[in-house]
Amino acid sequence: MSSEPEVAARYLHAGVLVDSNILLLLFIGSYDLSLVGRFKRVAAFAKADYELLVATLARFSAVVTTPMILTEVNNLSNLLGSRHKYGYYTVFSLLVDKMLEEVPTTKEIVATEFFKKFGYTDAAIAIAARQRYLVLTDDFALSGFLQGQQIDVINFNHLRQAAGAL
Repeated sequence: MSSEPEVAARYLHAGVLVDSNILLLLFIGSYDLSLVGRFKRVAAFAKADYELLVATLARFSAVVTTPMILTEVNNLSNLLGSRHKYGYYTVFSLLVDKMLEEVPTTKEIVATEFFKKFGYTDAAIAIAARQRYLVLTDDFALSGFLQGQQIDVINFNHLRQAAGAL
C-alpha cells in the first residue's frame, strides 16, 4: 500500500478533485479567514487547517470540481449572513474560474453502484476521479469506499493529523 505522499505525487500534474466540505473551507477561508472555526459549516476546522489546505492544493497543477460539488458548497454557504453574500460570492466566482470542472451526466451517475450507496454528489466524484484525479475529502465512509474501488483518495483528516492540527 502506498503512503499518502506517494499517492499525491502521482497526481501533481493531473490534479486533485476536492469534496464539498473541504472546498467550502477553501472558499470561506479565502473570503474571510476569521470565519473559519466560527461559521457553522466550517466550525470543525481551524485557521491552520485552511493554511494546510491551501499549501496542499498549491502542489497540484489543477483543482478539480463538479457542478454537483459546487451546488453543495453553494447550499452550505447559504447560512452566511446577508452582509457577507456579495463579497463571499465574488471570491467563490474567482476561485471557480481557476478550477477545472468535470461534468458527469445524471444518467452516468444514477447508473452506478456509487449512487445507490452514497448519493448523487459522491457518485459524481467517483466517476470524475476514476483513473484521472486524486480525491481529497474529509468523509471517512466515502474515502473507504473509493479506496475499495481503486480510486485514489486522501482523507484530509489524515493530513491534519500529520500536521498536528487534530
